Amino acid sequence: MSVDQVGEAQDGGVTESVAAAAAVCYYSVAPGARLNVRSGPGTGYGVVRILPEGAKVPIYCQTPGTTVTGPYGTSNIWDSIDAGEYVADAYVHTGSDGYVASRCG
Repeated sequence: MSVDQVGEAQDGGVTESVAAAAAVCYYSVAPGARLNVRSGPGTGYGVVRILPEGAKVPIYCQTPGTTVTGPYGTSNIWDSIDAGEYVADAYVHTGSDGYVASRCG
């Protein structure tokens, strides 16, 4: 889900989408890194875009995939940053060596 998909109920109440989006945290990509965004959780998936230096990403869920070594260690965790878009967690400063979001279903 991206932020532009969030809306309000017609009666002015907050929808579940807004509540879910508010619970998502944004994390910084490693300094100086232009990070590949892939179509699946691994280096064998195609690159769909490249994040610029200084980018921050939401993490909607996380899943295991190809093991990658980056500025924040070696990990097989991949972060889902939008529908069909994944980045290697080893390049995202989450402050943890483990999962910081729910597993992708």
